[in-house]
Amino acid sequence: MLRELNPSIRTLMTPGPVEAEPRILRAMSIPIIGQFDPEFLAIMDETMELLRKTFQTKNHWAYPIDGTSRSGLEAVLNAIIEPGDNVLVPIFGRFGHLLAEIAYRSGANVTTMECEWGTAFEQEEIIAEIKRVNPKVVALVHGETSTGIMQPFEKIGKFCRENDVLFVVDAVATLGGTEFKTDEWFVDAVISGTQKCLGVPTGMAPITYNDRVEKIILERRKIEQGLDRTSENPRRIQTNYFDLSQIQEYWSPKRLNHHTEATSMLYALREGLRIIQEEGLQERFERHQYHEKALVAGLEAMGLTLFGDARYKMPVVTCINIPEGVNGDEVRFTMAKEFGVEIASTFGSLAGKIWRIGSMGFSCRKENILHVLAALEASVRRHGGKVHAGEALQAALDVYAEKEAALSNK
Repeated sequence: MLRELNPSIRTLMTPGPVEAEPRILRAMSIPIIGQFDPEFLAIMDETMELLRKTFQTKNHWAYPIDGTSRSGLEAVLNAIIEPGDNVLVPIFGRFGHLLAEIAYRSGANVTTMECEWGTAFEQEEIIAEIKRVNPKVVALVHGETSTGIMQPFEKIGKFCRENDVLFVVDAVATLGGTEFKTDEWFVDAVISGTQKCLGVPTGMAPITYNDRVEKIILERRKIEQGLDRTSENPRRIQTNYFDLSQIQEYWSPKRLNHHTEATSMLYALREGLRIIQEEGLQERFERHQYHEKALVAGLEAMGLTLFGDARYKMPVVTCINIPEGVNGDEVRFTMAKEFGVEIASTFGSLAGKIWRIGSMGFSCRKENILHVLAALEASVRRHGGKVHAGEALQAALDVYAEKEAALSNK
């Protein structure tokens, strides 16, 4: 017989997944009810309203796709891209390449533009390329966890809207951790994920989109044969599971049956979003910036250097250059084995060159920042790295003491 599951307790400081709030885990243990139970339908409606507030949008459509973040990206891009459409994807890290791949598999004519990893585009560069390519869709990552860089785009969204270009943004790593103004920034569709700044376990991809996107979805609407044998549409969306024309009808008063909703995950998402509103969006954003400041102060006092252009640094992901002569993987394994702390390596051309620390959602709290600094310092020293012993924690504690003093003087 296999033993009961009892995995080790970790301090998760990766760019996802992150630690889940205990209240969210408790919500997941609530008994299952049917997906058409009036109480469950009410939970769905509450979740939609909470998502609107989190996305900062007046869009009617705001609901989760059942699946990881990638499922949301596939659902939205498959819904609006038809074979032969021109799509522009600016790439400044791994997940820009993912957007390009999904668009390509949807049959698009994909144009990419790239900048060096660790930097972001000047918005005017992207606008100039939009003018040249004249795409139907611009797909852009907001925060690249592979590089710790966040792309500004408020000018890009405005230009797209003025020129009838659909603007789709991957906010998987940023929603709930830093400012994201869907309507004010003229974003037509946004995709996020539960396992990062929302602080919910992996398994859902919240999305929102406006009436410009809905118009295309309705034009491509086709109901599967098991529900309507007369439904035909040569422009139908290529995928059934991710067919937003059917999924949105399940989230509408029609309650069209498409798939069995992930009950416990919806409980978790609703509770996670409720907690965000309880904390307050601005307060939550400030909390992430505050703990980032302590983390960065500690790393620099330790003698480590940060990777990437500081002007575009994500407040929820911090990338660190691995010191010369230090094996980055050995340091991470020691941190996990000896301290129960997990941080991440990265991908592609940066593999083996940087570490990534996520300070997201429930993982973004004082004891975790201090724990990761202590574990990193000890592990780097253990593997021959030169650091300023004892300085990191003191620098972080100084940041916390300064904040506490400011609060006490109010």
